[in-house]
Amino acid sequence: MPTPDDSSTGDRIKEQRKRARLSQRGLANRIPYSYSLLNQVECGARVATAEFTAAVADALGIDVTVLTGPPHVSETQHWRLASLLHPIRECLALYDLDPDGHRPLRPVDELVLRADRLCQEVRATRLRKAACALPGVIDDLTLSARTAPTTEAWRALASAYRTAHDIAVKLGFPDLAVVALDRMGWAADHASDPCLAAIRQYRRALGHAEAGQDLGRRLVSAGQELVADQTTREGLAVAGQLHLGASAVAARAGDRGAVAHHIAAARELADRVGGEARDVHWLSFGRMNVTLHEMGAALTMRDFDVALRQARTVKLPPATPTSRRARFLVDHAVVEMETGHLDASLRHLVAARRAAPEQTRYHPRTRETVTGLLHTSRCPPDTLVAMAAWIGL
Repeated sequence: MPTPDDSSTGDRIKEQRKRARLSQRGLANRIPYSYSLLNQVECGARVATAEFTAAVADALGIDVTVLTGPPHVSETQHWRLASLLHPIRECLALYDLDPDGHRPLRPVDELVLRADRLCQEVRATRLRKAACALPGVIDDLTLSARTAPTTEAWRALASAYRTAHDIAVKLGFPDLAVVALDRMGWAADHASDPCLAAIRQYRRALGHAEAGQDLGRRLVSAGQELVADQTTREGLAVAGQLHLGASAVAARAGDRGAVAHHIAAARELADRVGGEARDVHWLSFGRMNVTLHEMGAALTMRDFDVALRQARTVKLPPATPTSRRARFLVDHAVVEMETGHLDASLRHLVAARRAAPEQTRYHPRTRETVTGLLHTSRCPPDTLVAMAAWIGL
Protein backbone atom coordinates (compact mmCIF):
# COMPACT_ATOMS: atom_id res chain seq x y z
CA MET A 1 0.00 0.00 0.00
CA PRO A 2 1.46 3.41 -0.92
CA THR A 3 2.43 5.68 1.94
CA PRO A 4 1.07 9.22 2.27
CA ASP A 5 4.43 10.68 1.24
CA ASP A 6 4.60 8.57 -1.90
CA SER A 7 1.05 9.40 -3.01
CA SER A 8 1.61 13.10 -2.35
CA THR A 9 4.60 13.06 -4.70
CA GLY A 10 2.37 11.56 -7.39
CA ASP A 11 -0.30 14.14 -6.62
CA ARG A 12 2.24 16.97 -6.95
CA ILE A 13 3.44 15.61 -10.29
CA LYS A 14 -0.15 15.42 -11.53
CA GLU A 15 -0.88 18.98 -10.32
CA GLN A 16 2.23 20.46 -11.92
CA ARG A 17 1.62 18.54 -15.15
CA LYS A 18 -1.85 19.99 -15.42
CA ARG A 19 -0.53 23.47 -14.68
CA ALA A 20 1.82 23.01 -17.62
CA ARG A 21 -1.23 21.96 -19.72
CA LEU A 22 0.31 18.59 -20.53
CA SER A 23 -1.42 15.25 -20.80
CA GLN A 24 0.20 12.20 -19.25
CA ARG A 25 1.25 11.13 -22.73
CA GLY A 26 2.70 14.57 -23.42
CA LEU A 27 4.79 14.57 -20.24
CA ALA A 28 5.92 10.98 -20.81
CA ASN A 29 7.27 12.04 -24.21
CA ARG A 30 9.53 14.55 -22.45
CA ILE A 31 11.10 12.17 -19.93
CA PRO A 32 13.19 8.99 -20.28
CA TYR A 33 10.44 6.91 -18.65
CA SER A 34 7.35 5.17 -19.94
CA TYR A 35 3.80 6.48 -20.00
CA SER A 36 2.80 3.44 -17.93
CA LEU A 37 5.23 4.31 -15.13
CA LEU A 38 4.09 7.94 -15.07
CA ASN A 39 0.48 6.81 -14.83
CA GLN A 40 1.28 4.45 -11.95
CA VAL A 41 3.24 7.11 -10.05
CA GLU A 42 0.47 9.67 -10.36
CA CYS A 43 -2.12 7.22 -9.03
CA GLY A 44 0.17 6.10 -6.20
CA ALA A 45 0.72 2.53 -7.40
CA ARG A 46 4.48 2.99 -7.92
CA VAL A 47 7.15 4.86 -5.96
CA ALA A 48 8.43 8.10 -7.44
CA THR A 49 12.20 7.50 -7.34
CA ALA A 50 14.66 10.37 -7.03
CA GLU A 51 15.75 9.93 -10.65
CA PHE A 52 12.17 9.83 -11.96
CA THR A 53 11.17 12.91 -9.94
CA ALA A 54 14.25 14.81 -11.13
CA ALA A 55 13.44 13.98 -14.76
CA VAL A 56 9.85 15.21 -14.34
CA ALA A 57 11.00 18.41 -12.65
CA ASP A 58 13.49 19.05 -15.46
CA ALA A 59 10.81 18.43 -18.11
CA LEU A 60 8.40 20.80 -16.36
CA GLY A 61 11.05 23.45 -15.74
CA ILE A 62 10.53 23.54 -11.97
CA ASP A 63 12.69 22.90 -8.92
CA VAL A 64 12.61 19.28 -7.82
CA THR A 65 11.58 20.29 -4.27
CA VAL A 66 8.21 21.42 -5.68
CA LEU A 67 7.54 17.73 -6.30
CA THR A 68 9.33 16.13 -3.37
CA GLY A 69 7.89 18.30 -0.62
CA PRO A 70 9.43 18.15 2.87
CA PRO A 71 12.38 15.84 3.72
CA HIS A 72 11.54 12.15 4.15
CA VAL A 73 11.97 12.13 7.91
CA SER A 74 9.48 12.63 10.69
CA GLU A 75 9.06 16.08 12.20
CA THR A 76 10.77 14.91 15.38
CA GLN A 77 13.70 13.46 13.45
CA HIS A 78 14.02 16.61 11.38
CA TRP A 79 13.96 18.84 14.46
CA ARG A 80 16.67 16.79 16.15
CA LEU A 81 18.89 16.86 13.09
CA ALA A 82 18.32 20.60 12.62
CA SER A 83 19.35 21.18 16.25
CA LEU A 84 22.45 19.05 15.75
CA LEU A 85 23.46 21.04 12.66
CA HIS A 86 22.58 24.50 14.01
CA PRO A 87 26.10 25.23 15.37
CA ILE A 88 27.56 24.28 11.99
CA ARG A 89 25.05 26.52 10.22
CA GLU A 90 26.06 29.36 12.53
CA CYS A 91 29.77 28.82 11.81
CA LEU A 92 29.13 28.97 8.08
CA ALA A 93 27.05 32.13 8.41
CA LEU A 94 29.75 33.92 10.46
CA TYR A 95 32.70 32.69 8.42
CA ASP A 96 34.22 36.17 8.00
CA LEU A 97 34.16 37.07 11.71
CA ASP A 98 36.57 36.13 14.47
CA PRO A 99 35.16 33.46 16.81
CA ASP A 100 33.55 34.68 20.05
CA GLY A 101 35.55 34.41 23.26
CA HIS A 102 39.25 34.13 23.90
CA ARG A 103 40.44 31.07 22.03
CA PRO A 104 44.12 30.13 22.14
CA LEU A 105 45.91 30.07 18.81
CA ARG A 106 46.65 26.39 18.30
CA PRO A 107 49.53 24.97 16.23
CA VAL A 108 48.62 24.50 12.59
CA ASP A 109 49.88 20.89 12.58
CA GLU A 110 47.43 20.06 15.35
CA LEU A 111 44.55 21.69 13.47
CA VAL A 112 45.39 19.83 10.26
CA LEU A 113 45.26 16.54 12.16
CA ARG A 114 41.90 17.47 13.70
CA ALA A 115 40.45 18.34 10.29
CA ASP A 116 41.69 15.03 8.88
CA ARG A 117 40.24 13.16 11.84
CA LEU A 118 36.82 14.64 11.08
CA CYS A 119 37.07 13.42 7.47
CA GLN A 120 37.83 9.99 8.85
CA GLU A 121 34.83 10.12 11.19
CA VAL A 122 32.49 10.95 8.29
CA ARG A 123 33.86 8.11 6.19
CA ALA A 124 33.35 5.83 9.15
CA THR A 125 29.75 7.21 9.19
CA ARG A 126 30.04 8.54 12.71
CA LEU A 127 28.07 11.56 11.58
CA ARG A 128 26.78 12.84 14.91
CA LYS A 129 30.21 12.65 16.49
CA ALA A 130 31.72 14.57 13.58
CA ALA A 131 28.90 17.13 13.60
CA CYS A 132 29.41 17.85 17.29
CA ALA A 133 33.17 18.35 16.94
CA LEU A 134 33.15 20.28 13.68
CA PRO A 135 32.16 23.80 14.91
CA GLY A 136 35.08 23.93 17.35
CA VAL A 137 37.50 22.84 14.64
CA ILE A 138 36.14 25.46 12.22
CA ASP A 139 36.44 28.17 14.88
CA ASP A 140 40.06 27.25 15.66
CA LEU A 141 40.97 27.08 11.98
CA THR A 142 39.22 30.39 11.26
CA LEU A 143 41.21 32.08 14.01
CA SER A 144 44.45 30.59 12.72
CA ALA A 145 43.75 31.49 9.09
CA ARG A 146 42.76 35.07 9.94
CA THR A 147 45.48 35.91 12.47
CA ALA A 148 48.44 33.83 11.22
CA PRO A 149 47.49 32.86 7.67
CA THR A 150 49.34 29.96 6.07
CA THR A 151 48.55 27.73 3.12
CA GLU A 152 48.19 24.78 5.51
CA ALA A 153 45.64 26.59 7.69
CA TRP A 154 43.50 27.67 4.73
CA ARG A 155 43.71 24.20 3.19
CA ALA A 156 42.60 22.59 6.47
CA LEU A 157 39.75 25.10 6.77
CA ALA A 158 38.61 24.21 3.24
CA SER A 159 38.70 20.54 4.29
CA ALA A 160 36.57 21.31 7.36
CA TYR A 161 34.00 23.09 5.19
CA ARG A 162 33.94 20.07 2.91
CA THR A 163 33.20 17.91 5.95
CA ALA A 164 30.29 20.23 6.75
CA HIS A 165 29.03 19.66 3.21
CA ASP A 166 29.33 15.88 3.50
CA ILE A 167 27.46 15.79 6.82
CA ALA A 168 24.70 18.05 5.48
CA VAL A 169 24.24 15.88 2.38
CA LYS A 170 24.15 12.62 4.30
CA LEU A 171 21.63 13.97 6.82
CA GLY A 172 19.38 15.52 4.18
CA PHE A 173 20.02 19.28 4.43
CA PRO A 174 20.86 20.36 0.85
CA ASP A 175 20.59 24.08 1.60
CA LEU A 176 23.33 23.80 4.22
CA ALA A 177 25.43 21.71 1.83
CA VAL A 178 25.34 24.50 -0.78
CA VAL A 179 26.54 27.08 1.77
CA ALA A 180 29.32 24.75 2.91
CA LEU A 181 30.60 24.40 -0.66
CA ASP A 182 30.63 28.18 -1.07
CA ARG A 183 32.77 28.45 2.06
CA MET A 184 35.01 25.66 0.80
CA GLY A 185 35.61 27.60 -2.41
CA TRP A 186 36.44 30.74 -0.42
CA ALA A 187 39.02 28.91 1.69
CA ALA A 188 40.46 27.03 -1.31
CA ASP A 189 41.02 30.36 -3.08
CA HIS A 190 42.98 31.66 -0.07
CA ALA A 191 45.00 28.44 -0.06
CA SER A 192 45.67 28.77 -3.80
CA ASP A 193 45.00 25.04 -4.04
CA PRO A 194 43.66 24.05 -7.49
CA CYS A 195 42.94 20.47 -6.43
CA LEU A 196 40.71 21.54 -3.54
CA ALA A 197 38.96 24.05 -5.80
CA ALA A 198 38.40 21.27 -8.37
CA ILE A 199 36.97 18.94 -5.72
CA ARG A 200 34.53 21.69 -4.82
CA GLN A 201 33.35 21.84 -8.44
CA TYR A 202 32.95 18.05 -8.43
CA ARG A 203 30.75 18.28 -5.34
CA ARG A 204 28.75 21.12 -6.87
CA ALA A 205 28.18 19.07 -10.02
CA LEU A 206 26.78 16.17 -7.99
CA GLY A 207 24.57 18.56 -6.03
CA HIS A 208 23.16 20.02 -9.23
CA ALA A 209 22.93 16.72 -11.14
CA GLU A 210 19.14 16.85 -10.94
CA ALA A 211 19.06 20.29 -12.56
CA GLY A 212 20.07 18.89 -15.94
CA GLN A 213 23.14 17.73 -17.79
CA ASP A 214 24.26 21.13 -19.06
CA LEU A 215 24.83 22.71 -15.65
CA GLY A 216 26.52 19.62 -14.24
CA ARG A 217 28.78 19.37 -17.28
CA ARG A 218 29.79 23.03 -16.95
CA LEU A 219 30.71 22.56 -13.30
CA VAL A 220 32.78 19.46 -14.05
CA SER A 221 34.51 21.27 -16.92
CA ALA A 222 35.38 24.12 -14.58
CA GLY A 223 36.98 21.62 -12.22
CA GLN A 224 38.86 19.90 -15.05
CA GLU A 225 40.34 23.23 -16.16
CA LEU A 226 41.76 23.74 -12.67
CA VAL A 227 43.76 20.48 -12.80
CA ALA A 228 44.44 20.32 -16.53
CA ASP A 229 48.17 20.93 -16.03
CA GLN A 230 48.50 18.71 -12.94
CA THR A 231 50.68 15.64 -13.46
CA THR A 232 51.12 14.65 -9.82
CA ARG A 233 49.37 11.66 -8.28
CA GLU A 234 47.10 14.12 -6.47
CA GLY A 235 46.19 15.92 -9.68
CA LEU A 236 45.54 12.68 -11.58
CA ALA A 237 43.29 11.37 -8.79
CA VAL A 238 41.26 14.58 -8.71
CA ALA A 239 40.97 14.57 -12.52
CA GLY A 240 39.75 10.97 -12.37
CA GLN A 241 37.18 11.82 -9.72
CA LEU A 242 35.90 14.63 -11.93
CA HIS A 243 35.33 12.12 -14.73
CA LEU A 244 33.33 9.98 -12.30
CA GLY A 245 31.26 13.04 -11.42
CA ALA A 246 30.70 13.67 -15.11
CA SER A 247 29.54 10.07 -15.56
CA ALA A 248 26.96 10.57 -12.78
CA VAL A 249 25.70 13.76 -14.41
CA ALA A 250 25.48 12.05 -17.81
CA ALA A 251 23.63 9.09 -16.28
CA ARG A 252 20.99 11.45 -14.91
CA ALA A 253 20.42 12.64 -18.46
CA GLY A 254 20.40 9.11 -19.87
CA ASP A 255 23.44 9.86 -22.05
CA ARG A 256 24.98 6.40 -22.29
CA GLY A 257 27.70 7.49 -24.70
CA ALA A 258 28.93 10.19 -22.31
CA VAL A 259 28.79 7.75 -19.39
CA ALA A 260 30.95 5.24 -21.26
CA HIS A 261 33.44 7.97 -22.25
CA HIS A 262 33.89 9.29 -18.72
CA ILE A 263 34.10 5.84 -17.13
CA ALA A 264 36.81 4.86 -19.64
CA ALA A 265 38.74 8.08 -18.96
CA ALA A 266 38.47 7.54 -15.20
CA ARG A 267 39.63 3.93 -15.52
CA GLU A 268 42.70 5.05 -17.51
CA LEU A 269 43.58 7.59 -14.82
CA ALA A 270 43.01 4.98 -12.09
CA ASP A 271 45.55 2.75 -13.82
CA ARG A 272 48.04 5.63 -13.80
CA VAL A 273 47.37 6.45 -10.14
CA GLY A 274 47.73 2.80 -9.08
CA GLY A 275 45.91 1.52 -6.01
CA GLU A 276 43.26 3.40 -4.07
CA ALA A 277 44.27 7.05 -3.53
CA ARG A 278 42.83 7.32 -0.02
CA ASP A 279 45.57 9.77 0.90
CA VAL A 280 44.36 12.28 -1.71
CA HIS A 281 41.76 14.47 -0.04
CA TRP A 282 39.88 11.37 1.17
CA LEU A 283 38.67 10.64 -2.36
CA SER A 284 39.53 6.92 -2.39
CA PHE A 285 39.88 7.22 -6.15
CA GLY A 286 40.98 4.01 -7.84
CA ARG A 287 39.85 1.05 -9.92
CA MET A 288 37.22 -0.09 -7.41
CA ASN A 289 35.74 3.40 -7.20
CA VAL A 290 35.44 3.43 -10.99
CA THR A 291 33.66 0.06 -10.92
CA LEU A 292 31.22 1.29 -8.28
CA HIS A 293 30.45 4.44 -10.27
CA GLU A 294 29.88 2.34 -13.40
CA MET A 295 27.33 0.28 -11.49
CA GLY A 296 25.76 3.44 -10.06
CA ALA A 297 25.38 4.90 -13.54
CA ALA A 298 23.64 1.74 -14.75
CA LEU A 299 21.28 1.93 -11.78
CA THR A 300 20.49 5.60 -12.46
CA MET A 301 19.76 4.83 -16.12
CA ARG A 302 17.50 1.97 -14.98
CA ASP A 303 19.65 -0.67 -16.66
CA PHE A 304 18.88 -2.91 -13.71
CA ASP A 305 20.00 -6.19 -15.25
CA VAL A 306 23.38 -4.66 -16.07
CA ALA A 307 23.67 -3.12 -12.62
CA LEU A 308 22.77 -6.43 -10.99
CA ARG A 309 25.48 -8.32 -12.88
CA GLN A 310 28.00 -5.69 -11.88
CA ALA A 311 26.89 -5.63 -8.24
CA ARG A 312 27.14 -9.39 -7.88
CA THR A 313 30.74 -9.42 -9.13
CA VAL A 314 31.97 -6.64 -6.82
CA LYS A 315 34.26 -7.74 -4.00
CA LEU A 316 34.92 -4.76 -1.81
CA PRO A 317 38.41 -4.71 -0.26
CA PRO A 318 38.50 -4.87 3.56
CA ALA A 319 39.89 -1.33 3.67
CA THR A 320 36.86 0.16 1.85
CA PRO A 321 35.53 3.15 3.87
CA THR A 322 32.35 2.33 5.75
CA SER A 323 30.46 5.13 4.01
CA ARG A 324 31.30 3.68 0.58
CA ARG A 325 30.50 0.12 1.68
CA ALA A 326 27.08 1.14 3.02
CA ARG A 327 26.27 3.13 -0.11
CA PHE A 328 27.12 0.10 -2.25
CA LEU A 329 24.89 -2.14 -0.11
CA VAL A 330 21.94 0.24 -0.50
CA ASP A 331 22.48 0.47 -4.26
CA HIS A 332 22.74 -3.33 -4.43
CA ALA A 333 19.46 -3.57 -2.53
CA VAL A 334 17.79 -1.31 -5.10
CA VAL A 335 18.84 -3.41 -8.11
CA GLU A 336 17.91 -6.67 -6.36
CA MET A 337 14.44 -5.27 -5.69
CA GLU A 338 14.00 -3.92 -9.22
CA THR A 339 14.90 -7.32 -10.67
CA GLY A 340 12.50 -9.20 -8.39
CA HIS A 341 14.93 -10.58 -5.80
CA LEU A 342 13.12 -9.29 -2.74
CA ASP A 343 14.80 -11.42 -0.06
CA ALA A 344 18.26 -10.49 -1.34
CA SER A 345 17.27 -6.82 -1.42
CA LEU A 346 16.19 -6.88 2.21
CA ARG A 347 19.39 -8.68 3.24
CA HIS A 348 21.50 -5.93 1.69
CA LEU A 349 19.44 -3.23 3.41
CA VAL A 350 19.92 -4.94 6.76
CA ALA A 351 23.66 -5.19 6.09
CA ALA A 352 23.80 -1.47 5.21
CA ARG A 353 21.98 -0.59 8.42
CA ARG A 354 24.37 -2.72 10.42
CA ALA A 355 27.42 -1.14 8.76
CA ALA A 356 26.33 2.50 8.84
CA PRO A 357 23.03 3.13 10.63
CA GLU A 358 23.13 6.94 10.56
CA GLN A 359 23.90 7.17 6.86
CA THR A 360 21.56 4.38 5.80
CA ARG A 361 18.60 5.72 7.75
CA TYR A 362 18.53 9.03 5.88
CA HIS A 363 19.63 7.83 2.45
CA PRO A 364 16.78 8.47 -0.04
CA ARG A 365 17.33 5.12 -1.76
CA THR A 366 16.79 3.32 1.53
CA ARG A 367 13.30 4.74 1.71
CA GLU A 368 12.71 4.06 -1.97
CA THR A 369 13.70 0.41 -1.55
CA VAL A 370 11.80 -0.20 1.68
CA THR A 371 8.68 1.33 0.14
CA GLY A 372 9.05 -0.80 -2.98
CA LEU A 373 9.48 -3.96 -0.92
CA LEU A 374 6.36 -3.12 1.09
CA HIS A 375 4.38 -2.63 -2.13
CA THR A 376 5.43 -5.98 -3.58
CA SER A 377 5.37 -8.16 -0.45
CA ARG A 378 2.07 -9.94 0.14
CA CYS A 379 2.97 -10.56 3.76
CA PRO A 380 5.91 -8.30 4.76
CA PRO A 381 8.41 -10.08 7.05
CA ASP A 382 9.02 -8.68 10.51
CA THR A 383 12.46 -7.48 9.46
CA LEU A 384 10.97 -5.33 6.70
CA VAL A 385 8.27 -3.95 8.99
CA ALA A 386 10.93 -3.04 11.55
CA MET A 387 13.06 -1.39 8.86
CA ALA A 388 10.08 0.67 7.70
CA ALA A 389 9.39 1.86 11.25
CA TRP A 390 13.08 2.66 11.73
CA ILE A 391 13.22 5.04 8.74
CA GLY A 392 9.91 6.66 9.66
CA LEU A 393 7.45 5.09 7.21
